[in-house]
Amino acid sequence: MILCDIGNTNVHINENGKIRTLSFGEFKVYRPDEVLYYINVNPSVKVNASFVNLAKKIKFRSTYTGLGVDRAFACYSVESGIVVDSGSATTIDIMHNGIHLGGTILPGLEAFARAYESISPTLKFTLNTNISLDTIPQNTNDAISYAVVKSAVAIINELSSGKNIYFTGGNGAFLSRFFKGSIYNKNLVFDGMIKLLKEENLC
Repeated sequence: MILCDIGNTNVHINENGKIRTLSFGEFKVYRPDEVLYYINVNPSVKVNASFVNLAKKIKFRSTYTGLGVDRAFACYSVESGIVVDSGSATTIDIMHNGIHLGGTILPGLEAFARAYESISPTLKFTLNTNISLDTIPQNTNDAISYAVVKSAVAIINELSSGKNIYFTGGNGAFLSRFFKGSIYNKNLVFDGMIKLLKEENLC
């Protein structure tokens, strides 16, 4: 069984549990020997007609309009809790008894960084991954790092209210460090895809 998550910048392949990343060019000529199940958030990427689009099979309970399919599958793997996917954007979603109650979107850490640089070249910064949210910053780099991290942490805290918090995405492991007892799972989207395939008796 091969699973494929087509994102905004590259393609993640889960080939019988082994995960690797392909460029869009590599994916264009990718011809697996097994059935490939995929989700795709990037309309500019053309997909082989023999591949199976799981977005057409998911029955996801939500009244949210415009929910990205990657968010839907990450949430689908969680019965109840907060799902934080921190990559090119940071999405925060609430699940309760298998129902999606809604969520919010922040810029990803890298996008946040570009926003500061667009204000002034002097505000170009490197994220301080050891930033303390308990002390007031004393230099510009830390001031920006504090603002970027604190924005996400504050919203997650506000929405979590004691619920379990599940992190995924490229920056998920970093953000999870600010939440004691949180769970980081880089394969949350794939877990949602596998859950659906099992429900459909396809694996």
